[in-house]
Amino acid sequence: MRIVLVQPNYHSGGAEVAGAWSPAWVAYLAGYLKAKGGYTDIRFIDAMTDDMTEDQLRAELAKEQPDIVGTTANTPAIYKAERVLEIAREMFPHAVTVLGGIHGTFMYQQVLREAPWIDAIVRGEGEEVFLNLVRAVDQGQWPDARGQVKGIAYGEGEKVIATQAEAPIRDADDIVADWGVLDWKKYIYIPTGTRVATPNMARGCPFTCSFCSQWKFWRDYRVRDPKKVVDEIETLVKEHKVGFFILADEEPTINKKAFIAFCEELKARKLDVLWGINTRVTDVLRDEDLLPFYRSAGLVHISLGTEAAAQLNLDLFHKETTVADNKRAIDLLRENGIVTEAQFIVGLENETVETIEETFALCMDWNPDMANWSMFTPWPFSDLYREMGDQVEVHDFSQYNFVTPIMKPKAMERGELLDAVMSCYRRFYSKKALFSYPWVPGDKTRRKYLQGCLKAYMLSAFKRQFYNLGKVGYWGPHTIKKVKFAFDRSRKLEQTPDEVATADWKSASKRKQDEIDAGIRAYKEAGQPLDRSQNQQAASQKVMACGGGDEQMSEHAMLSAMGGCGSGNDQQLSEHEMERAMKPCATGEEPELEEAGTRR
Repeated sequence: MRIVLVQPNYHSGGAEVAGAWSPAWVAYLAGYLKAKGGYTDIRFIDAMTDDMTEDQLRAELAKEQPDIVGTTANTPAIYKAERVLEIAREMFPHAVTVLGGIHGTFMYQQVLREAPWIDAIVRGEGEEVFLNLVRAVDQGQWPDARGQVKGIAYGEGEKVIATQAEAPIRDADDIVADWGVLDWKKYIYIPTGTRVATPNMARGCPFTCSFCSQWKFWRDYRVRDPKKVVDEIETLVKEHKVGFFILADEEPTINKKAFIAFCEELKARKLDVLWGINTRVTDVLRDEDLLPFYRSAGLVHISLGTEAAAQLNLDLFHKETTVADNKRAIDLLRENGIVTEAQFIVGLENETVETIEETFALCMDWNPDMANWSMFTPWPFSDLYREMGDQVEVHDFSQYNFVTPIMKPKAMERGELLDAVMSCYRRFYSKKALFSYPWVPGDKTRRKYLQGCLKAYMLSAFKRQFYNLGKVGYWGPHTIKKVKFAFDRSRKLEQTPDEVATADWKSASKRKQDEIDAGIRAYKEAGQPLDRSQNQQAASQKVMACGGGDEQMSEHAMLSAMGGCGSGNDQQLSEHEMERAMKPCATGEEPELEEAGTRR
């Protein structure tokens, strides 16, 4: 039984600025298949990192003669993933073709209708579901008994069938990655010039924000044993020579106790590895006294979802922070030798040249070490997408990459918006290159790291890869009217996911929901109000975070191009409630999903 996993060849000029990222989804799937199922004949083709043509992909597949071909996709990579499986079907008519990832999880009906050559879509957390699918194929039960495999969707004539959901894996420590399946010489992080990895410390999120895809995908929040996470990192460092890692979690500091234990273990083992995370301003302020300790454990880079340029917008985002808080957090990190990266969202409906300029001015006042301006991009499976209605005019999902202006502001053309964003980048990094990075005082590690980051940006700009500038034909302000985004206008949204079906999918077990509600009540009683009724209003100006899927880290998670789950109206639980929320979901409490066509 030969299983071939393929990373689709999708590029957007976003997170790739920093280098080539090791696809964690492959390592976690392969590790689970081997440990729990005894399946060892697993091959991986990284068409993305190797930038393969279709002919090159065919040649690689021909070498493998697979029984099962699996791939994954977030929203912008979906068409490339569909094509990978179409090629596999053409070459190996009897091989089973499988798609995983967040887009297929919620958009499976449209995907299966536009790509009928896909035999099955793995919905949600992939390890257990994919293992059961592989067993069914191995035991000759496919396709006759495919309806008995939980957590998949497939086509049957004109119908689309979704089987009962598979419960989340109770103990996240059961998922042990096999990082040896990767060809590590390919995965280099440009700022440090070392190999880079993207391990997980937790899965899911304890919050149920209506605009977030992280909660919807994972369905339950589970924190791994910090010592076992460090065991994995030690393997990465010693066996695979990894010199830098980014925790794939949306916000690893969400559980303070676990994060401290993780740092203590890293420091005790003296692994000499640098790393980064994405978190929110409130956690930085909360942990002010611990920042020197975090830095001593190797934490060198924190991305903050500051996002809003004015207090009015912060209030709309329900950020629970002030402009002063953001500046204070950046100052604290700098003082403690940690590189700060501020994230800003642009391209909202009311965006103008003036509002972008205000954002830039505030960014310069805050003076982060790095800054990113990301295009407002609503995911098609989000509640927000349904609410936006006719405002969404582009349904070419390959462009939903946070660097292409999917949404057009009322007062700006898309070319103007792109030019305004590029002006921010030019001015910010020109000043840093001349007056900051070469002269960083004190911490040599921080100075060298920032100079490496500048190198990454310069290489990307020189190659015309940054922000897809080469593809769209942008060369400066004089080319505003000549920019061509090349949207495929023939692409249409068949329908957004059925609301009832999605609600069933993302609903928690009663035990889990009771614990979440208890945490929210605890915060309300402590005088920290959480107005869920205003969530939708906030979401109307909040980017859909795509941190989910048993897929490679999304771009906002790697460079933290979005603020993520840690930046909206998602109150942090108390330590007591957090510990309760960490308990695995009880078996048998997951909702049973039985679907034929579009409804359960």
